[in-house]
Amino acid sequence: MMQTVLQTSIAGTKPSRGKVRDIYDLGETLLIAATDRISAFDVIMTNGIPYKGIVLTQISKFWFEFFAGQVEHHLIDDDVAGFPNPFCDHADQLAGRTMLVKKVEVLPIECVVRGYLAGSGWKEYQADGTVCGVKLPAGLKQCQKLPEPIFTPATKAELGAHDENISFERAAEIIGSEKAAYVRDRSIEIFQKGSAYAESKGLILADTKFEWGLVDGKIILIDEVLTPDSSRFWPADKYEAGRDQESFDKQFVRNYLEEIKFNKSGPGVELPPDIVAKTSDKYIEAYERLTGKPFAWRS
Repeated sequence: MMQTVLQTSIAGTKPSRGKVRDIYDLGETLLIAATDRISAFDVIMTNGIPYKGIVLTQISKFWFEFFAGQVEHHLIDDDVAGFPNPFCDHADQLAGRTMLVKKVEVLPIECVVRGYLAGSGWKEYQADGTVCGVKLPAGLKQCQKLPEPIFTPATKAELGAHDENISFERAAEIIGSEKAAYVRDRSIEIFQKGSAYAESKGLILADTKFEWGLVDGKIILIDEVLTPDSSRFWPADKYEAGRDQESFDKQFVRNYLEEIKFNKSGPGVELPPDIVAKTSDKYIEAYERLTGKPFAWRS
């Protein structure tokens, strides 16, 4: 198995580091490297998941190309040879996992679209009959498909903090009513198109999170798109409403942390080899099922 890249290190440069990504500010553009770091419950674990960063980058690239002509995005190039110096000489660290992108003014809300009643939405529905304040019909089951997708924005939390669900009205107060309506409508639109495509590949897209940015007066799609980190994908042939579903994300990690009663704060823990291997395999399976291509980076 290839070496896990927990962080990139390019001499003479200093990136900002998020939970997963190392971001290099090049002035007019950004270089975003998706590492193999993994976070769960907003805590970064001490070891990573091999190939995870490559999977996230390549799935996002697939969707940017899939939506080409329908929605403008920030991707400029993902070929290391085309990156400026000194980055073009570091394919060993950057290949497959890095995008050169447009620099934008990031809209400070998470654009969450939910098509099924799962996760925190299911817990809120059980208590109040709502999801993020959106009233839903009575009698829905866990993981049941919603009558139509709903837009449930959230604030963008600082590293180590939790995003906070907000109403559409609050989102409009934060970014303006016109921008809020635009990102709501476009987020639901591409969720529906992505969902229909995923279904053709035997996958259910339960929910997802989009991010948008402003450049030259236009709102464009940024960050990662419809990946196992930003979305909940379920195998359609094993789907049954009324229970938890198998997923193509970090569920093995979350389950393990629940088993060891991880306190969901403070420093991360060392994940055992079997959890790491199973999680890596799930990410790669998501790539292969969505794109229809074999994963070429596994050594």
